[in-house]
Amino acid sequence: MWLRLPLVNQVGPLAAAIVLAVIYRHFFGYPERLHTGIRFSTKKLLRLAIILFGLKLNIDVILHEGLPLLFRGTLVILFAVGLMMLLAKIFKADKSLTLLLGIGTGICGASAIAAVSPILKAKEKDTALSAGIISVIGTLFAIAYTIIRPLLPADAETYGMWAGLSLHEIAHVALAGEPAGEDGLAMALLAKLSRVFLLVPVSLILVWIMNRKKRNEESGRAIAFPWFLLGFIALSLFGSYIDGTLFTIPATVMNGISTGTSFILTMAMVGLGLNVSLSDVKNKAWKPTLLLLVTSVLLSLFTYWIVA
Repeated sequence: MWLRLPLVNQVGPLAAAIVLAVIYRHFFGYPERLHTGIRFSTKKLLRLAIILFGLKLNIDVILHEGLPLLFRGTLVILFAVGLMMLLAKIFKADKSLTLLLGIGTGICGASAIAAVSPILKAKEKDTALSAGIISVIGTLFAIAYTIIRPLLPADAETYGMWAGLSLHEIAHVALAGEPAGEDGLAMALLAKLSRVFLLVPVSLILVWIMNRKKRNEESGRAIAFPWFLLGFIALSLFGSYIDGTLFTIPATVMNGISTGTSFILTMAMVGLGLNVSLSDVKNKAWKPTLLLLVTSVLLSLFTYWIVA
């Protein structure tokens, strides 16, 4: 029922949860009595949500129909992360926030941010800020896409590919792709899933980079392998090759799992949001947010150029 509220319906539950949690902390302070539960949400539940998110990735479809999209998806990630970090260096923006936003822009929004945060040893407040920012900005871009779609000299599938390659989260892609009809939406989701597929290799590359950095600095422990990604891969393989062949999970159950995943991730976002003070937003987030806007616009132009 609460998803039907105008604001929540537009920006999505993740952004709404973070904003409400930040507002609560600002007016009522950090709830110390709930510290254990908050930490559980930001650590355990966050990883559980990423694992369950693997069911949305159909590896078989991508390998058979989306190999060219994987190449384009790789270009998108390199473009988004590279440009964000370049702009951060030029304008002296917070590097941790900017990197998280670049990875979220290149792969799959808040979900990617949640997945790579433990690898990058990002602070919980940085994870919350970047997840909230990218959810809101992504929603604005998705709405803008639906507005300009009739003005573009592109068929439904080309438009869908463009939306899937450039928008931030799966929900944003679905929102922008739906007006293009079934073919446009299907292409949009396929293009987006090809980027989600790249979450695992990107995460492993980040583990290698962080461990090499630790060795060069000769300090600190090595970055632990993100074992929750194995769960993500396992459920991806299950949904791709077992479900629908050896047996079929009823659609009602799958819908329930999808809803539960969103709910768990939303709970994790509340925990993250309670770790954020508005002074952090004022002092750290305004530059990365502007850089995200610039990068998102340029990414939209870049991806349209490679698909049109």
